[in-house]
Amino acid sequence: MTVPRLQPLTQAKLAGQGEEGAAWHRDLPGVLAALEKRWQVAMGRPLPGGSASYVCCATTRDGQERVVKVGVPGHDLVAEARVLGAAEGRGYALLHGHAPEHDAVLIESLGPGLAQSGAPPERVIALLADTLREAWRLPLDAVPPGEDKAVTLRALVVDLDERLGRPTDRRVLRAALDNADALAGHDPATTVVLHGDAHPGNALPVTAPREGAPTGYVFVDPDGFRGDPAYDAGVVLRDWCSHLTGPDARTRLDGWCDLVAERTGTDRDRVRAWAFLERVSTGLYVTSFGAERVGRPFLETAAHLLPRR
Repeated sequence: MTVPRLQPLTQAKLAGQGEEGAAWHRDLPGVLAALEKRWQVAMGRPLPGGSASYVCCATTRDGQERVVKVGVPGHDLVAEARVLGAAEGRGYALLHGHAPEHDAVLIESLGPGLAQSGAPPERVIALLADTLREAWRLPLDAVPPGEDKAVTLRALVVDLDERLGRPTDRRVLRAALDNADALAGHDPATTVVLHGDAHPGNALPVTAPREGAPTGYVFVDPDGFRGDPAYDAGVVLRDWCSHLTGPDARTRLDGWCDLVAERTGTDRDRVRAWAFLERVSTGLYVTSFGAERVGRPFLETAAHLLPRR
């Protein structure tokens, strides 16, 4: 088996890991061969998506389509496997296998991501919000307690901005940190198991109607941690950089915040604060592993979303 080609963001992450990343890539054909034997599948073509993994099609001996995902160093799939297994298909892709020794999962085959649907932003945002309501049905004991996400993101933003030579507009940075401070702590009664990265590329359609997928879509690639549901709702609005420039950017985002808050039953102001904090932290994080072209629009659009002076 030849060494598979990787998605650009995955390549960037591996390049930043030096020899460890290069060794993982060299060893990948052997890992895939071992997984073929373990799961009795035939590996197929690589699939798009995934910034910290190799993802490909697979076919079982009786002809059923599956998807194999192998995590890169430093990005283990233990939490993902835990969430998918506990969800049993409710709001999430069905888990068919987990090989922790190879940091790999085998999941159901789904259609192309919601990001490729061509639907208008409002339709995509509504579908993501409705699918989150199903995913949040997961019991809290499906994942262990974790850190306060706002505290973690605040520290990340400060650290990355400093290490990257302070690329963040000072007003944007101040707003992100103020939002983090305001978001720290939330009503424990509202806590749910969060997906953690509910963007359009992580919502895929089921190939046939089934229980647990009332919207027709389910999530893949969960981070899986407990927290404020407004966080997931904010992540839904984190991207959309091409739609959030110019003088009407704030008005457009405000309308989307209203839409998401209403459909998820979350607090609008917290949704907006999380969306801004995630926009800034994502821009810095992506830039930190060499993908500045991808990260820059997040930081630039954050400036468009600040109140006018």
